[in-house]
Amino acid sequence: MKLVIAIIKPFKLDEVREALSALGVQGMTVTEVKGFGRQKGQTEIYRGAEYSTNMVPKIKVEVACSTDLAPRVVEAIQQAANTGAIGDGKIFVLDVGQVVRIRTGETDETAL
Repeated sequence: MKLVIAIIKPFKLDEVREALSALGVQGMTVTEVKGFGRQKGQTEIYRGAEYSTNMVPKIKVEVACSTDLAPRVVEAIQQAANTGAIGDGKIFVLDVGQVVRIRTGETDETAL
């Protein structure tokens, strides 16, 4: 099993969700986050004054899936979240040791 974590631009969330639903992904966790990478923050103008923010708003999408499905999940996220501009985000793929569904006690891939 794999845990795919994607950090994407907020306005790309609906496209990513639709792409993952088309693959048959049944669940995901979405979190509003802030951070920076190569962008090093951004400059904004508020009420005529320019100020710099160190953290850029992003969305973190987490999807637990089977090892077989993970490459297709990564590809779907990459294609749906791509704008071609700096700050499109990153995708991380981690191994998952165990999953347990709390309600039924099912484990591993049957719990997904």
